[in-house]
Amino acid sequence: MQEFIYYNPNGLDFPISEEILVTTNLKEIENKSFLISNTNEINSELTAREIDFYIKNSQDTISQKIQNVSKLYEIAATKYDFSQDISYDQEVSNQLLLVTNQKEQYDEFISCIDSKDFELFHINEDIIKSIDGHIGNLTVVVDDEGKDVKLQVSQIVWYNAKIEGMKQSGCFDPNTLTLSEVLKTIKENINSYSYKKITTYDKTICQYDSRREVICSKCEEVCPSVAITKDDETKTLTFSQIDCHGCGGCISVCPSGALEYTPTSRESIYEISLFYKETHPLIIPSKMNIENLDIELKENILPFAIDGEKFLDETMLLTIAQSSSSQIIFYTDFISKGTGDAIRILNDIYQAKYGKDAIIVASNKEELIEAINEVSFIETSYFNFNQSGLKKREVFSQRLQKIVGDENLGEVKTGEHVHYGLVNVDANKCTLCLVCVGACNVDALQADAKDNTLRLNPSLCTSCGYCEVSCPESDCLTIDRDVIKLEPMWFKENILAQDTLFACVECGKEFATTKSVQKIASIMAPIFASDPVKERSLYCCADCKPKIMMQNYYDKKIQGDTNAR
Repeated sequence: MQEFIYYNPNGLDFPISEEILVTTNLKEIENKSFLISNTNEINSELTAREIDFYIKNSQDTISQKIQNVSKLYEIAATKYDFSQDISYDQEVSNQLLLVTNQKEQYDEFISCIDSKDFELFHINEDIIKSIDGHIGNLTVVVDDEGKDVKLQVSQIVWYNAKIEGMKQSGCFDPNTLTLSEVLKTIKENINSYSYKKITTYDKTICQYDSRREVICSKCEEVCPSVAITKDDETKTLTFSQIDCHGCGGCISVCPSGALEYTPTSRESIYEISLFYKETHPLIIPSKMNIENLDIELKENILPFAIDGEKFLDETMLLTIAQSSSSQIIFYTDFISKGTGDAIRILNDIYQAKYGKDAIIVASNKEELIEAINEVSFIETSYFNFNQSGLKKREVFSQRLQKIVGDENLGEVKTGEHVHYGLVNVDANKCTLCLVCVGACNVDALQADAKDNTLRLNPSLCTSCGYCEVSCPESDCLTIDRDVIKLEPMWFKENILAQDTLFACVECGKEFATTKSVQKIASIMAPIFASDPVKERSLYCCADCKPKIMMQNYYDKKIQGDTNAR
């Protein structure tokens, strides 16, 4: 069975690989399914629109086209293989709520529906107090003459809907879509609504989960729906996949990489980027209309199709840039907050090293033409390594280290939505209690028992600040925020503080750092000044401390009994 198929009623004017079935007649493949096709007219797991776009517009030679068409099919197959966007079904009943204050809108809606299609409820928006849930299970709380009444419905049609309504899945506004489009959608949803899992979440490296203070909740801030909600009391995040729009904006602002985009994960981006060596990647989100885009793609430009337009972060973009050894063209009419910061950071880095931008953004046809003429390869920028199993920051660190090498290229500022930073420690105040190490879940801060040091790898730091609020010493730990230093020491473990181990005055066993013992002794010694044994216990290990205290108690008791006689 062939997995790849190409359909065009006019055929092709050049040959392509035998691995791809070419047909000019849809009847020849009736009742057959394929893995990858170039059109949604064919039953396939994935439609790769970029194939026709490339064939129609590319200025590559015939031999290059033959190779690149096969490559585009392989890229689509790789994307499919690494995709984790599992599909789910949600039961949707015919219970429908119509929200409008105007009789004309009500009459218009009623005239367009069959009463048998829906169990219809109607209310004015003035009495709505809250909406909760998701399509198929929506709870609307209304004010009924001073009493709260709950309405359970599956879908809502709301004329001039307020923001809180449109954040829920299952709410539709005929003034945003047309009424006919809304009616078509809500009918199709009944008994056949499906959605996909768009994000995965690793709370072990999340900068919000289970922390004593709110350090980060960027994902919740940028989410346009109620797909991500937070509880500042318990410091937990909740993800509603059914309410997710699939934009991926949360991925690009997640500092640690705790969130992954299931349609195209970081691992998927890496595997796909391997196909782009010595080509100019042209990133095209699925929302961009390329079917009717007539434009000359100069030689070596290869489309890089993605789903959501907002999920690309600095690690993914740098992976594509280094794998291709080229500038990247990003054709999109919208740049998310996180991706925007990532592009600026990478462009600043590439300007410092190569004198060129890493990513050229084009938001319309005219800008795309300019970008196509401008895009070029960047000599010595190629770099690749097996990044499987590494965290987001670890991958970016290794890739950036290759750019910096032994040079000092200055520094770049990060930004409002993508953060890097440098931890500073006052070595005279640090007792090496290692609370900061425990607070860091991205391994930027480490303790080395071999030489009793506190160490920092600046390139891994997310500048979250949790180590700063956790440090028990006053003015001991501070952070220089939103900076990346393009110098070799940025990628190495720097010693922030060091101490010797203190030996127990009783048994000689080393049990704590000298500074920590001295600090506790300075606090407690005045309290124990009248009792030499208690004072001595401050310098004892955990085994000897109770021994000398119990011996002292016993000796005093015996002494007291003797006096009694």
